[in-house]
Amino acid sequence: MIPRPGHLVGRVPAPALFVVSGLSQYLGAALAVGLFARLGAAQVGWLRLVAAAAVLLAWRRPWRARWSGADLRAAAAFGLTLATMNIVFYLAIARLPLGTAVAIEFIGPVAVAAITGRGWRERAGIALAAVGVVLLAGVTLSLGGPEATQGLVLILLAAACWAGYILLGRRMALRGDGVTRLSVAMAVGALAWAPVLAPRSGAAFADPGLLLAVLGIAVLSSVVPYALEQVVLRKVSAATFAVLLAMLPATAAVIGAVVLRQWPHPLDVVGLVLVSAAIALTSVRRRPRPAGQD
Repeated sequence: MIPRPGHLVGRVPAPALFVVSGLSQYLGAALAVGLFARLGAAQVGWLRLVAAAAVLLAWRRPWRARWSGADLRAAAAFGLTLATMNIVFYLAIARLPLGTAVAIEFIGPVAVAAITGRGWRERAGIALAAVGVVLLAGVTLSLGGPEATQGLVLILLAAACWAGYILLGRRMALRGDGVTRLSVAMAVGALAWAPVLAPRSGAAFADPGLLLAVLGIAVLSSVVPYALEQVVLRKVSAATFAVLLAMLPATAAVIGAVVLRQWPHPLDVVGLVLVSAAIALTSVRRRPRPAGQD
């Protein structure tokens, strides 16, 4: 008998799955940067949402489930937040190094942990994250120009969206199948931005190669990370998950250096370490989802 793919994935150690998830997520983001000159950052972000929604809808077929008005409203709010977070993130990484952007964006989940938690971990975490973000922002501003300033504003907006995404996502997850609800949320978010971005994305629909590239980015940055993380969350403790989650800024920095030649400044490295420590501290008692993300 040939083992089913799900069984094979289940046998892989959780840390290895998480590394693959992070590499896939940020490799997709790095490949997206290569399309910005041809399509525009916001357009690539929107097309990724469209492609990911199409894949998830075909996979989960949410129309077979029973949906209440409250379910649809929750999915709509979640989808709008998710779509805005992804589009703004792409606008930010068009102006900032990938590792820097990802590290600063983590201020969103760290802030949620600090606000909703009451222990020393949360207080220490927000302090470490604040120092790390100041270092990252300072280096970015000193080495960049007006575009770097715009990038910092955009990534802070993405961080705020990520905080809202976590709070809304927890509520939605309690209502049932998370992946099925994510498919509807992504579709709603893509439709909401369509009037603004669809008319400016015609070049992709005229070029099968571009459409294929966008589909690949959607699978790498949305479908693969979310599916693998669901396996990881069933295999590890919250403490282990916190350590794994803290690896993501470093993973993004490595992908940025290798794929985009964005070599970090020494102070960037210190900032990344501080943010990663903050993530590990504040994630021990909670399991926020990284990708869907970006």
